[in-house]
Amino acid sequence: MDYKKSKAPLDTVTRNIVDFSKGTDNIYESVVIIGKRANQVAQDIKQELNKKLSEFANYNDSLEEVFENREQIEISRYYEKLPKPTLIATEEFLNNDIYWHDPAKDVDTDDDDDY
Repeated sequence: MDYKKSKAPLDTVTRNIVDFSKGTDNIYESVVIIGKRANQVAQDIKQELNKKLSEFANYNDSLEEVFENREQIEISRYYEKLPKPTLIATEEFLNNDIYWHDPAKDVDTDDDDDY
């Protein structure tokens, strides 16, 4: 997903707690789903940032050669301005853009028929 085009807010937003229970009928389950998705988003953003910053890697340990790279600073600033992963995951959850599956609910409850 392109997190740069996400319509998630950049600041904290007050939300109605009932909206979180609509998809799962359980607020706590919704929070777990949002938390797991936020971890996935954070990992994706971190990998993308590390890949871009690895182009600027300088493996010399000399203190005299430490210099400021404008492009590297701009890339870092850009990623700092992105919405936080929890805000992106919350927006995705409320828009029903997240697919989740609970295997515990798939257990067959008709055990009497299995003789």
